[in-house]
Amino acid sequence: MIPKGGPVAYLTDILIVRGVLPIEALDGLKRGQDDENQIRELVEQGIVSEVQFASARAEKLSLPFVELVDYPVDRVAVALVPAAVCRRYQVLPIAISEGKLVLAMVDPGDVFALDDVGAASQMGVIRVVAERSDLTAALDRHHRADGELSDLTSAIEEDSAASESESSLGDAADDDVPIVRFVNLIVSQAIQDRASDIHIEPAERDLRVRYRIDGVLHEMQRAPKAIQNGVISRLKIMSDIDIAERRKPQDGRMSVMHAGRKIDLRVATLPTVWGEKIVMRILDNAESDMKLSDLGLLERNAEAYRSSYTKPYGMILVTGPTGSGKSTTLYTTLHTVSRPEINVITVEDPVEYRMAGINQVQVNPKAGLTFASALRSILRSDPDVVLLGEIRDHETAQIAIEASLTGHLVLSTLHTNDAPSAVTRLTEMGIEPFLVGSALDCVVAQRLARRLCDRCKEAYQPELSDLAVMRLFVDPGAASPVVHRPIGCSTCSNTGYRGRIAIHEVMLVTEEIERHAVARSASAEIMRTAKEQGMLTLREDGWAKVRLGHTSIEEILRVVA
Repeated sequence: MIPKGGPVAYLTDILIVRGVLPIEALDGLKRGQDDENQIRELVEQGIVSEVQFASARAEKLSLPFVELVDYPVDRVAVALVPAAVCRRYQVLPIAISEGKLVLAMVDPGDVFALDDVGAASQMGVIRVVAERSDLTAALDRHHRADGELSDLTSAIEEDSAASESESSLGDAADDDVPIVRFVNLIVSQAIQDRASDIHIEPAERDLRVRYRIDGVLHEMQRAPKAIQNGVISRLKIMSDIDIAERRKPQDGRMSVMHAGRKIDLRVATLPTVWGEKIVMRILDNAESDMKLSDLGLLERNAEAYRSSYTKPYGMILVTGPTGSGKSTTLYTTLHTVSRPEINVITVEDPVEYRMAGINQVQVNPKAGLTFASALRSILRSDPDVVLLGEIRDHETAQIAIEASLTGHLVLSTLHTNDAPSAVTRLTEMGIEPFLVGSALDCVVAQRLARRLCDRCKEAYQPELSDLAVMRLFVDPGAASPVVHRPIGCSTCSNTGYRGRIAIHEVMLVTEEIERHAVARSASAEIMRTAKEQGMLTLREDGWAKVRLGHTSIEEILRVVA
């Protein structure tokens, strides 16, 4: 049921009656005339929100105002108007009522939109008003690229000559070439879906496209085998990769514009038995501007970590498997410590995020620029803070340890399962135990768990057996704690999760742990000592975030052993 509005002459009157406009904002307003431009200025200044503006406009025109987040949009109605028309005019058909099409509009006075929608649907139109960002999000949900991708694959399959012709793929300006359109749609849809990676995977009879969203792979498209070479060649051309070389792995990089901002993609090819697999990591530069408060560290962990990165020297390691958010944590830390008065240099393979005011070095093994050689050179460039993309071998570890002992703050990553294992891993690399204990200041182990959707998560009391699986034992006489579980709604694509949250294990290297390092103690002994000193394990930190309603028990069990 769509709510009805009543006629009021001016937007300012509506907003004043609603108590939206503060008294100080009334002085600059001209009452009793067409005031939409005035209100737009107030929206730009943040005095009036877009939702308040759209709702007031609907009331002025005696039209209903709808919020599309929870509105049960009729897919039959959506299919009556082409996606291109909807995006051009910022409109979306949401229902059919009494033989007419109910049309959500940002600008209900757009007669050209009404004419084109009426012509496309062959129906009369009932106008309703929606807020701009709400309607844009609804367009992304209901007018996905999947249908157009299917149409394109059929067209390309019929014209196999077009897919085999690599000479026409390099013209980036010709977006109407089917292969070019196909690739552009795959990338833009992945960015809209908040994917972190795009997988293009050749199989025996087709080409599979998968997106990694919130850490989980989802199959999005299966395309005919006939277009495989054209798609792979197009991606290699965009990434400045040698299209003639198909026998060995290659790396590249490309940039695309999406919704007015530049998005970088790191591209890697891998020869398989059915052709070259391509994986594209989406590097959204907006993530590199995060604050430490955005990382989701509990107060105790945040204080421990802050005590380390505020020191002028020492080594901080972030550990975890591939895709666990190590780079995001390091870049956020770098963004926090970077100041005009200090010299910050990074050595990375590859440079994932470009940051202003920081000297970033790209490793190039073919030219002899390895982690070790680059690190040795940059220490002669008088750095205050050094970020190493990864410690992979003895030589790199040795130079990094020495740098931290000679007045530099060194940030790096290491592949271990938990924080205490970083100490033993460095000694296994051949670093003298007394150097490890002296140089290492803090180790952060982390994982990424999916965050519960705030709109549909449900509170419940888990069974004691569920808590036992988490290795949490509650007094049988005590009430079970209230936690949340996923349900699923249109906002989270019925998964119950939207976004991710980091689970941390922050270990400060104290005198006791330093003695363990010198004695070459096992990681289990180091873990025991760290827990006695107050360290929260990954599982304990995960349980704390379950109690806060950020994630679910099942999700913690999925990502933490």
